[in-house]
Amino acid sequence: MPKRSWFDYVNVIVISGVALLCTLPLLLVLAVSFTDESAISANGYSFFPEQFSTAAYRLLFSGNSPLLQSYTVSIAVTVIGTLLAVLITSLAGYTLAAKHVKYRNHLAMYFFITMVFNTGLVPWYMMSTGLGLKNTLWALIIPSLVFSPFNLFLVRNYMKQIPDGLIEAAKIDGAGDLFIAFRIFLPLSMPVLATITLFYGISYWNNWFNAIMLVDKTELYPLQYLLFKLNSEISMIQQMQATVSGMGSAQLPSESVKMATAIMTIGPIVLFYPFLQRYFIRGLLIGSIKE
Repeated sequence: MPKRSWFDYVNVIVISGVALLCTLPLLLVLAVSFTDESAISANGYSFFPEQFSTAAYRLLFSGNSPLLQSYTVSIAVTVIGTLLAVLITSLAGYTLAAKHVKYRNHLAMYFFITMVFNTGLVPWYMMSTGLGLKNTLWALIIPSLVFSPFNLFLVRNYMKQIPDGLIEAAKIDGAGDLFIAFRIFLPLSMPVLATITLFYGISYWNNWFNAIMLVDKTELYPLQYLLFKLNSEISMIQQMQATVSGMGSAQLPSESVKMATAIMTIGPIVLFYPFLQRYFIRGLLIGSIKE
């Protein structure tokens, strides 16, 4: 084992300090979510709750709250949408990377134009409603299903570095494009596919705009939109209490509910990220080294 230099030890200390600084806000949010509202009003935020309370989580998981249903909707939308988006993006990336495909550079320019110009909200809404997506689960999936051009070019640049000899050998053995794409290119492109999977997964999990525009049914509300409405309703009730009856604002756990909702929304992504972390940097940096 090579001897470590002083730079290695300093580097470990600095990185550990930065990691701790990045962790402290999350720990503060977690602590405040378990703090009684009266203690927050009196003393502000603290890493050590002076009055431990689970009122925020009891409110979120109360019998009248459709939170579990919204969790199910968000998980289903994230899983289905991410799988479909990654499949479409990977196949499109293979098409643009395959040298035997005619006009692939023209197609690449077409996709690049969509990164610069946007059609706007009205055509997007008219197309979504025209497809009959309103008040369906697909309203949360299909409008965001069209792949990101950034992810597309990320996949294309990765696949362009796969040796042409693999394609030629597969064609000599009688393989077609589907076989080459699914049995050769996609397995060899796992780092970049894991990277865009993380991108698409976070995008679907945090998406609340589609629900605002296309969903009116409570049972189809994703988690983020439901929690946004819940926080708004709590703030409105507190304002009405203070205005009408002169009651204090601590009747409902407003601040702790905000922190509890933050913990609940980031939880699945925090658990999902470590499984893809080892592919993340590798998938992003592919293409930066020229041979």
